[in-house]
Amino acid sequence: MAFQVAKRDLRKRMRSILQGLSISTIIQQSSAATTNFLSLPEYQSAKSIAVYLSMPSGELSTNGIVKDALQQGKNVYIPYIHTQDKKSIMDMFALKSMSEFESLQLDKWGIPSLLSTQIEGRPNGLTQGLDLIVMPGMAFDHGFRRLGHGKGYYDHFLTRYATTTRSMPFLGK
Repeated sequence: MAFQVAKRDLRKRMRSILQGLSISTIIQQSSAATTNFLSLPEYQSAKSIAVYLSMPSGELSTNGIVKDALQQGKNVYIPYIHTQDKKSIMDMFALKSMSEFESLQLDKWGIPSLLSTQIEGRPNGLTQGLDLIVMPGMAFDHGFRRLGHGKGYYDHFLTRYATTTRSMPFLGK
């Protein structure tokens, strides 16, 4: 119980800090993070990656990663939140092209997302396999554990992914 309260309090503090970042700071940090990420051997060798798409504020932009991955011919999977068995869950569905990426509609959080009418027949990273996942986080510790936004979407996705016969994707170090 105390652990959950501490996580809630940390999320509240981090949300306040992140929301206070200027757009220019986010752009600079996003550019630096993207440059570093694109140089990783794990990214360069990956054929299939899942990438979070950024909220309008307080989060590093992943647009540069998505664009580079599509230009490199990698399979790019993006989050899609939907209801299954009365529970809200996340899957990672394939992004078909740069033009599709640029035409994504904003969801209720202001995050670019596929529409429900675009999902049927689309490859799902859960069944297709992923080499690498880029996940959002409000805070990270020295052990590379992340504090997410508190909805559990990525934790639940990884738990479901672990039940497949595929090896776990690279999550960072």
